[in-house]
Amino acid sequence: MSSTTRVGARWMTVFTLAWLAIWTVQLTPVQLLLPLQLDTPEDDWIRGVVSSGLVLGVGGLAGIVAGPVAGALSDRARAGTRRRRPWALAGAWFTAVCLLVTGWTEGPWAVGAAWVGVSIGVAVTSAAFTAMIADQLPPTQRGAASAAVGSSQAVGIVLGVGLVVLLGLGIGAGYLLLAAVIAVVGTIAALLLPDPPSTERLRPERSDRRRLASLRDRDFAWMLSGRLVANIGNALGTALFLFFLLHGLGQPNAEAQDNLLLLIVVYTVFVVLASVFTGILSDRTGDRRRLTVIATLVQAASGVVIAVVPTFEATMIAAALMGLGYGAFSTVGLAFAADLLPDEKDHARDLGIVNVTAALGQLIGPVLGAALVALVGGFWLVFVAAAVLSVVGGILTAFARQPAR
Repeated sequence: MSSTTRVGARWMTVFTLAWLAIWTVQLTPVQLLLPLQLDTPEDDWIRGVVSSGLVLGVGGLAGIVAGPVAGALSDRARAGTRRRRPWALAGAWFTAVCLLVTGWTEGPWAVGAAWVGVSIGVAVTSAAFTAMIADQLPPTQRGAASAAVGSSQAVGIVLGVGLVVLLGLGIGAGYLLLAAVIAVVGTIAALLLPDPPSTERLRPERSDRRRLASLRDRDFAWMLSGRLVANIGNALGTALFLFFLLHGLGQPNAEAQDNLLLLIVVYTVFVVLASVFTGILSDRTGDRRRLTVIATLVQAASGVVIAVVPTFEATMIAAALMGLGYGAFSTVGLAFAADLLPDEKDHARDLGIVNVTAALGQLIGPVLGAALVALVGGFWLVFVAAAVLSVVGGILTAFARQPAR
């Protein structure tokens, strides 16, 4: 059952650190290490883009399955046992091992197989920590916790990419660093955050229950569909940034890596600002649906800017707009999802499904982006599609009713 007691700064701090580690190890390879591993010579660069898209897509598919399964199993923990901590610990250590393997492999097939393991580990860990929002927080603090998740996503990219670039780490050393981060921080966070034992009252009943009944809830289903489409739009706009700098703007490798870090810093600043502001605002007003829809429109504007003016300066402006839009969308949208959960006994399973929309966006976005690049031999259609999908995601979200407090 959701708590009615507010948590303190210690809980929020540890929770934020957990998500900072999760996002760092998931997105640093997506933005930097995987494209470097899979990049191909200039005369065959489209093949590298396609390989990267397929690897990320297959990894996303694995996460789609693993997250809800892990969440459902943790919901069904025996009475007297911990529900979330064992899964958080197992997921963090499995992720660390698979990151090490990814760093040692070469070629799209081997890298893709190892990345599937990373995606599964991240999905399991994310399901455990996300469930704590509904388990332990009252509605008036869910926006703040969701802000921690959203802002940590952007900070994690800067932290990971910044360390790899500024320390001059190679691919193998970069993965080793990420493995250490998730192993240490994930373990500490899982042990420090409370995890009350399960009770028979909290366990879902096996009889008279339909599988995935939450998907039959009208408002929950509209929210999920809007979240999925908007996440695809975000993945289209961000997953191929390094390739865009290298082959869309024709920048040398070293310059492209430095400029990627600069873009990520700009993106991060605006994600954090938008996450904190809109998270607090949504807690105070309770109108999460309207804020979520507005956020998708701001995200769409970033795609329009970069498609119309494909220069590095315009890309900087687009990164700021993307940060504002996605920071607000990811934060308020997650709190909106927690408000719409149909059944308190299936918190982890249903929030695992919510996380699937982000993972599915990371699956579809890179694959679709690679296909669009191959279709037109450039990147303009990628950013146009990102803008259109962001708008559609906002429209779908608007069909979900805002629950009364």
